[in-house]
Amino acid sequence: MSRAVGWLLAIALLLCLVIPGFISFRVWSVARVDDRSPADAIVVLGAAQYNGIPTPVFQARLEHAALLFEEGVAPQVITVGGSQPGDLYTEAGSGRAYLTRLGVPPEVILAVETGTNTEGSLDAVAQTVRDQGGQSVVLVSDPTHSYRSRMMARDAGLDAWTSPTRHGPAVWTRENQIMGIIRETGAVLWYQYHRFAGSSVDFPD
Repeated sequence: MSRAVGWLLAIALLLCLVIPGFISFRVWSVARVDDRSPADAIVVLGAAQYNGIPTPVFQARLEHAALLFEEGVAPQVITVGGSQPGDLYTEAGSGRAYLTRLGVPPEVILAVETGTNTEGSLDAVAQTVRDQGGQSVVLVSDPTHSYRSRMMARDAGLDAWTSPTRHGPAVWTRENQIMGIIRETGAVLWYQYHRFAGSSVDFPD
C-alpha cells in the first residue's frame, strides 16, 4: 500500500509540474503570434482608464488596433469593457474616444460597454458580432494575454485569432514579460478549473 501511495504522490507531483509548464509554454508561444488575417472586426480588450483617459497599457492596445484598421484587417473596431464602481467612464467608451483621436472614423468604432473581465466582455462581443452577421475577430491585447483571450473568444463561439501589441508597459522589460506569463498561467488554470466545474469565472483582469 505504501508503494502505491508513493506512486500516486509522484504522479500527482509530476502533473503539478507538467500541466502548468505546458500552459506557460502555450502562453509564451501564442504571445509570439501576430495573425493579421482579414476578419469581421478588430476587438480591443479593455484595460484601466482614469477619467476617460486610457492608461499607457490601454493606449498601446488602441494604437495597435488603429494600425490594423489602417492596414485593412477589418472594417470595424470594437472596444470592450465596462466601468468600475465610482467610474464616470467605461473602458470601451474611453477606448472609442481615443481611437477617434488617432484618426479612426467614429462610424466604424463600436463600444461594447459590458463586462468587468475578459470572459464577460468577450461573451458580449460574441453576441454583438453574431447579431451583425459576423463570426471572425482579431483580438488585440498584451502578448501574454493572447492565449487566454483567444481561448475565451473561441469558447464563446467566435473564430478568433490574435495580433498583440508590441509596445507599451507590458513588454518594456523581460521582467514584465515573465511576470505576465506567470500571471496568465494561473489565470488559464483558474478559467479551465471553473469551466470544468461548471461554475462562473471571476478572475480579475
